[in-house]
Amino acid sequence: MNCNNNTTLKSTLFGTLTILVCLGCGTGQEKKGDSTNLAVEETPTAKGDTSNMVWIEGGTFLMGNDEFPDSRPVHEVKVAGFWMDPHEVTNAEFAKFVEATNYITVAERPLNPADFPGVPADKLVPGSAVFTPTAQRVSLDNPLQWWTYAPGASWRQPEGTGSSIIGRENLPVVHVSFEDAVAYAKWAGKRLPTEAEWEYAALGGQKNSTYYWGEELKPQGKWVANIYQGNFPDSNTQEDGFAGAAPVKSFPANGYGLFDMDGNVWEWCSDLYRPDYYANSAKENPRGPSSSHDPDEPGTVKYVQRGGSFLCSDQYCVRYKAGSRGKGEVSSGSNNLGFRCVMNR
Repeated sequence: MNCNNNTTLKSTLFGTLTILVCLGCGTGQEKKGDSTNLAVEETPTAKGDTSNMVWIEGGTFLMGNDEFPDSRPVHEVKVAGFWMDPHEVTNAEFAKFVEATNYITVAERPLNPADFPGVPADKLVPGSAVFTPTAQRVSLDNPLQWWTYAPGASWRQPEGTGSSIIGRENLPVVHVSFEDAVAYAKWAGKRLPTEAEWEYAALGGQKNSTYYWGEELKPQGKWVANIYQGNFPDSNTQEDGFAGAAPVKSFPANGYGLFDMDGNVWEWCSDLYRPDYYANSAKENPRGPSSSHDPDEPGTVKYVQRGGSFLCSDQYCVRYKAGSRGKGEVSSGSNNLGFRCVMNR
């Protein structure tokens, strides 16, 4: 199975506490809302530092992938040049932001009882979704078998209460919602990439191929991205060396000098999500639709996510393939979801 249908399942953990679970493509607390844009900062409020960023010269490319319904049709897009972080924002980088601003992420904030009517007060504890391997092979039709709502899980405690990022400073920060990512980007004088910019950068100057790195899953017999090997979700053979997220720069850079554009952790983009957007998207510097709509969860605001994660598997979710898309509810976070930033010249 893969996540071509990209459906969203609403179910129950801890009594009647609900979460949103995209099949293989991100998770998070449920928060309903209208489908209007949340005013992404397109122009940063401060001048960012580009000394550690990579300049991506603009150009024209073919965007999308006809294998996936929400990535059709493949269409020509032109993007202007931009600066991009060479890797996902790390725990160490995010810690500097929090120290400077005293920012509290969505996963760390108290839950509003009004959002969860009927849920006992003792169940309304801050936390986030954590992947937990099953003890044996299971049917892949119910993601709640391997996703757990972990009390205390946040960027500081990736696996929940008692865990820590000490010694993991160079791993991608995770459990960040779209709101959290935008807040960091604004503080850094940057912004989130559009999905057109993200895909153009992921190609690394190459022509379209099955994977962003080429046609072979394992070039010369080597894993070049952090994805799932083995039987999903009970037996990860860790052939690539990692069961979870890997430190940034653990795998080769692409032609532009960018790391982990495939696998490792999903990355937020600034575009609102619509599965039909490509049929009418702008041909030059597209910024995404003006409103969000997912037929699987009408009325739930979602943004595009790109790149797949360490949980993507040829058995279950193949969204590490070039041109494919993910989606995430605006307040959601999980231990396979992060981001990177870009900046205009």
